[in-house]
Amino acid sequence: MAKQYDVIVIGAGPAGMTAALYASRANLSVLMLDRGIYGGQMNNTAAIENYPGFKSILGPDLAKEMYESSTQFGAEYAYGSVESIRDDGTTKLVKTDMGEEFIGKAIIIGTGSEYKKLGVPGEEDFSGRGVSYCAVCDGAFFKGMHLIVVGGGDSAIEEGIYLTQLASKVTVIHRRDQLRAQKISQDRAFANPKMEFIWNSNVTEIVGDDKVTGVKVKNNQTGEDSFIEAAGVFIYVGVKPMTAPFKDLGILDENGWIPTDNLMHTKVPGIFAVGDVRKKNLRQVATAVGEGGTAGQQAYEYIQSLS
Repeated sequence: MAKQYDVIVIGAGPAGMTAALYASRANLSVLMLDRGIYGGQMNNTAAIENYPGFKSILGPDLAKEMYESSTQFGAEYAYGSVESIRDDGTTKLVKTDMGEEFIGKAIIIGTGSEYKKLGVPGEEDFSGRGVSYCAVCDGAFFKGMHLIVVGGGDSAIEEGIYLTQLASKVTVIHRRDQLRAQKISQDRAFANPKMEFIWNSNVTEIVGDDKVTGVKVKNNQTGEDSFIEAAGVFIYVGVKPMTAPFKDLGILDENGWIPTDNLMHTKVPGIFAVGDVRKKNLRQVATAVGEGGTAGQQAYEYIQSLS
């Protein structure tokens, strides 16, 4: 028998946890489902400096605080990767890879996004042997070594700055001639004596033997090829939504993002989307929390309308 809840929240990042908090505080029965530990990408973030109430807090510490808050009114938490959602009108059937089924009156999708791959030779071969997408997870393995960071956005620069605490030098390779990161992060990076920048260039191959020894680079303006020795390559070239299980619901755009209105409603009544799966410009903890609060309240109002 499928267990029944008023609200099923899929994903326990900051958006999902806030949605669970608001929905359970409204005296609804709530289940949070996640394929891993609560917190989402906060667990891979060294320091969060732009979340109100904290001058600076470690990502995993903020995740723990949010989780304790989100479950204080009875919201349950369970492991499981959602494989599909079936819309049955006033109820929705959620199936997981654990063979479990859950029925909810309202669904809040907050499955987040994942890092894009470069798609160059050597990337898959050296994954876990010098290729990484998480400085906090793997930076400590490269103390005193030269590291490459690929990308020019917030994640690339902030994690590059973090790596300078461990590495002898951090070289940022960016395909454009200027960074896309926030100005405060750019200023810190340019002022850091351990950081250097290679502009208008693409990594074409990651090279090594039993582990990474360097990268091949092509200047996309001159066509010049070069080789840079390094012990590790940290890749931050964008994100893509984790929305494959929801493709049959008709709520995705052509790139897999979930468009919503300003109250987090999708095209399907009773299904809401929050956080990094939404089609939007700013993906931050603060915006995710706001969206989660809105969705939790909207789920309550939707369920009230069913009676």
